Amino acid sequence: ADIGSQKDRVVTEEEWLQRWEMSKIGFHKEQGHPLLQKYLDVLLNGRSGLRIFFPLCGKAVEMKWLADMGHSVVGVEISKQALKDFFAEHSLPYCEEPVPEISGAKKLQSTSGNISLYCCSIYDLSSSIVGKFDGVWDRGALVAVNPCDRQRYVSLMITLMEKNSSYLLVTVSYDPNKHKGPPFYVPESEIKSLFG
Repeated sequence: ADIGSQKDRVVTEEEWLQRWEMSKIGFHKEQGHPLLQKYLDVLLNGRSGLRIFFPLCGKAVEMKWLADMGHSVVGVEISKQALKDFFAEHSLPYCEEPVPEISGAKKLQSTSGNISLYCCSIYDLSSSIVGKFDGVWDRGALVAVNPCDRQRYVSLMITLMEKNSSYLLVTVSYDPNKHKGPPFYVPESEIKSLFG
């Protein structure tokens, strides 16, 4: 499967920030993603009180949904606007503090403590900062990562996963020569080689 003209495409952090500022966020789902509801049992695997990671979280409504079910949610997002919108839209009080290990980064945490959202590049995170996770909801993250950064992204994600964690991944299927992305096309063969 050829990813065609997408191989060298790069979307900068500035472009992502601009999308948030201009509300060009067609990828945001107000009602949450139907696939998470469908495969929730796979993610939770009968377990409660999990730590669940949302890479490139935006203002995903599922973060509140899972936190309300008693899980601890951690997200990372480059756009502070997205994170502030998340707390505002759910009327959740939060506090903001610097992340000592990452220059310029902020952590926005719900006052209840069960939702912690990091405002920084995902590549600045490590398990020493955010710990490890029992579950990952990757909806719109791998497909948003620049094709040249996929290996780096997946290597990081693997270091953030507990031994028996579940990873739910949503991708999109289309002809990559007809659409420049994002979301980018990630062939199944590449997902297998990336995650092993």
